[in-house]
Amino acid sequence: MLTTILVGLPVALLFAEITGVIPGGLIVPAYMALYVEQPARLVATLAAAFCALGLYRWAAQYLLLFGRRRFVFLLLAGALIGQIWFLIWPPLFPSSLDLRVIGWIIPGLLANNLARQKTGRTLAALTAATVLTYALVKVVALF
Repeated sequence: MLTTILVGLPVALLFAEITGVIPGGLIVPAYMALYVEQPARLVATLAAAFCALGLYRWAAQYLLLFGRRRFVFLLLAGALIGQIWFLIWPPLFPSSLDLRVIGWIIPGLLANNLARQKTGRTLAALTAATVLTYALVKVVALF
């Protein structure tokens, strides 16, 4: 886990510096790379991020949400959605315990970048940085 974080942070930073597109947050590709072999968790995390983004877009019609307010709102929304997912999903579908959200803040960080940047660009950058991180960690593991 530590190796993935230590590889993922510079990969995400370099990716953002070179392309100008933040891959969902600087720590998000590292955490996604940790769970590449569990695609259900990736899907659940993306779903939670999009739910948080939808909640933000709805709330932004009634509240002044920009800058730090938007960031905190999305972090809290992502954490809340992740917790609700954790509490509701396993009792409904006990056989699919792999369909859990990654962490508490990952969905909110991803949703924040989805709100700031275009969705397609953010997801493409996230995918590229995650795959590169995963590949580099596998190479480092050989040594």
